[in-house]
Amino acid sequence: MTQEPYMTESSEATQITLERYDWSPDESDKDANFKHQVATYTLADPMPTIRRMSRNLGIPVGCIARYILVKWAASGSDALLLAGPVVVKQMAEVVDQAESVGTDEEKLAAYEKLSHIVSWLRVPLDDPEWRPGVSKKSDV
Repeated sequence: MTQEPYMTESSEATQITLERYDWSPDESDKDANFKHQVATYTLADPMPTIRRMSRNLGIPVGCIARYILVKWAASGSDALLLAGPVVVKQMAEVVDQAESVGTDEEKLAAYEKLSHIVSWLRVPLDDPEWRPGVSKKSDV
């Protein structure tokens, strides 16, 4: 049996148990935000939605679940590809600088710089007619 080129692990079926995560808040935990989200989202049962998608689309339940898991796991990489490594590095440098100085003034300056970067990134979203190198302003 030949393994598909995109398969990096065994193609054997993997069984998982969808569990609720009970967590007592601990703000000293560096992963507190993530754990809080896991505890919150695991209160819901995703299976009715996944079964409905499976039925409506004609895709097996396991394939839908795998897609969702892989899509979520790759979302950080997707975001990096969408924003671009240069922009992400610029944003990280702004945050790193503010954290190294540590003052409220520097953090406020970082917020201002980040807001400019985000504003620049939003231009194509805010103006669907926008194209690189094309200005709507008349050259008088």
